[in-house]
Amino acid sequence: MADKKNYYDILGVSKTASQDEIKSAYRKLAKQYHPDFHPGDAAAAEKFKEINEANETLSDENKRKQYDFELEHPGMGAGGNPFGGGFGGGMGGFEDIINSVFGGGFGGFGGAERQTPRGSDIELTLNLSFLDTIKGCTKTVSYMRNEPCSACGGSGAKGGTAFQKCSRCGGSGRVKYQQDTIFGRTIQVGACPDCGGTGKKILVRCPDYKGKGYTHKETKFTVNIPAGVDSDSSLRKRGFGQAAGNGGENGDLYIRFRIEPHKMLVRRDKDLYVTVPISYKTAVNGGKIIVPGIDDTLELSVDAGTSSGTKFCMRGKGVKTVNGTGNLYVTVEIDVPKRLSREQNKKLEDYEASVPLKYCDKMQKFANEVSAIYGKKIEKQ
Repeated sequence: MADKKNYYDILGVSKTASQDEIKSAYRKLAKQYHPDFHPGDAAAAEKFKEINEANETLSDENKRKQYDFELEHPGMGAGGNPFGGGFGGGMGGFEDIINSVFGGGFGGFGGAERQTPRGSDIELTLNLSFLDTIKGCTKTVSYMRNEPCSACGGSGAKGGTAFQKCSRCGGSGRVKYQQDTIFGRTIQVGACPDCGGTGKKILVRCPDYKGKGYTHKETKFTVNIPAGVDSDSSLRKRGFGQAAGNGGENGDLYIRFRIEPHKMLVRRDKDLYVTVPISYKTAVNGGKIIVPGIDDTLELSVDAGTSSGTKFCMRGKGVKTVNGTGNLYVTVEIDVPKRLSREQNKKLEDYEASVPLKYCDKMQKFANEVSAIYGKKIEKQ
């Protein structure tokens, strides 16, 4: 394994990372290095390939077990013998180790599941407006991919049936290789060279697309975007990734969302936030104000004596999701006029002089604390 890549390092996770942590790291890196964001950048394309390769192994429990075993026992995976004394000319303990780790043999060991080739996954970014994500919508998705041949169903065999079980591997797709050395017998397991790991040999090639089992063409379909999706959401459409050919499994299509921000509303999970300016008169006397909502404006009653920065909660006016409906949080800010006429200034001064300090709770408290600490008496300021 010394010459192989460390998939944990590639994804930036620890060896004990959970599947959720692996998935989160993969999504973050896939977005960062996606070829759509780095056109013509060979280094980014290679990094994206590495990320997908690491995720494909670590997100599959069986593949991850095998990979961890090889990581801890480098000689095993490369045909070496880390036990030095050999196995007495037979398979002995090695088969027991393999069976205990992987739950069965490989290829010639009996009981192995055939490792069919799998097409790579495809990631697309779909632009959505703010209201599209709140209310849900329908979008047409169009992209290029290797699509399975309709004549053979992607098997590469004429009529989809002109093949037989591989005689060399018995249909398992895996075979073992043994080598006797002075240190004992070493064993390697790999894809069957006769069938390429598919477990079957094609008798008559499909005449379409030179028997590859797929063709590169545009795929187009309509997808329903549910209400409440967020920028961290994604949709997975199984089998709509790259076709593998030769009867292999198609990859999957992952649709990520790029959401345009709203001009007034800010979303955090299922809650919405907005700041609304109000006049000094409304803050002092109270009244009804207009608040932007999802479909239309809403009315909110402001209490008399409301301070700037006060936050109100309009329950059930947020985003509707499968996990419930959020709230709309409204913060009011007093909009102070930048200019006043001489007459308006005079009226303001007369008004201030007519209002006792005891009617202004915060200024009264501030004045009392200054007096207690510094021994100075202050008025309104």
